Amino acid sequence: MSLSIQTNHLTKSYGRSRGIIDVTFGIQEGEVFGFLGPNGAGKTTTMRVLMGLLHASSGSATIGGLDCWKASTEVKKLVGYLPSEFSFDPGLRGAQIIEYLGHLRGGVDQSSVRALVERLGLDPSKRFREYSHGNKQKVGLVQAFMHKPRLLILDEPTSGLDPLNQQEFYHMVAEVRADGRTVFLSSHILPEVEQTCDRVAIIREGRLVKIDHVAALKEIRQHDVELSFPDTASIEWFKTVAGVTSVAQGADERTLQLNVQGPLMEIIHLASQHDATNIATREPTLEEVFLRFYEPEQAPSALAG
Repeated sequence: MSLSIQTNHLTKSYGRSRGIIDVTFGIQEGEVFGFLGPNGAGKTTTMRVLMGLLHASSGSATIGGLDCWKASTEVKKLVGYLPSEFSFDPGLRGAQIIEYLGHLRGGVDQSSVRALVERLGLDPSKRFREYSHGNKQKVGLVQAFMHKPRLLILDEPTSGLDPLNQQEFYHMVAEVRADGRTVFLSSHILPEVEQTCDRVAIIREGRLVKIDHVAALKEIRQHDVELSFPDTASIEWFKTVAGVTSVAQGADERTLQLNVQGPLMEIIHLASQHDATNIATREPTLEEVFLRFYEPEQAPSALAG
């Protein structure tokens, strides 16, 4: 399978302001790839460099094998792009904006446009100035999806959408994936990433700190384990077990609370030797994983390793 997007040591400096630093990743065709981080982490800068709207200070970026800066016009023909803030002439109606952008594309299938407008519940007769933030976002989504591009680059795509439209957006992304097309979306909404993405990159202060499958990221964090025993339990039983980072007394003397990094097999085996009556584990959420990467005491270099 070929790469849809490839960046190598991509860096964009704004002088004293932070941009992105040494960003390297590849996105396969047919993949939904999430770019996760809070505002100011570097998500939008990366996408603007990919779209040829910003010139990288160093490194390289390609889409479909084309240099994103040198061949930016050709790149734009391959992409449906939703910027972080979609704005247009406030006096134009939604239908006029969509029609104008469709003509720039050389014409689009009007049945596809009508279907997207209906699915998102957009009133195209209103002027852009009359739209709420959520409805402006709907116009942006229609123009990004309407020509059925091979690649969608979507910056915070569900910003301002109500829950029903968010769910409809998830269905649209699933259809794109089923069609073998590619989606690169940025987000700080964790359920959105869990629902839509195959892989996710976490960016912190302009640097990538982790790239992995969504399911694998959950396994990075320490698991919380509660063990119950018929009689008094000793902290000493588990203090030296590999992977155990902390042990504490639970609600009573027969209960222990453990933090465990990695597999739980040895914990379960040792607990059974002490006649454990109950073992409860709590799987980490993606939000907890995400927050771990933003703990201030942890350095990006350590996290990347």
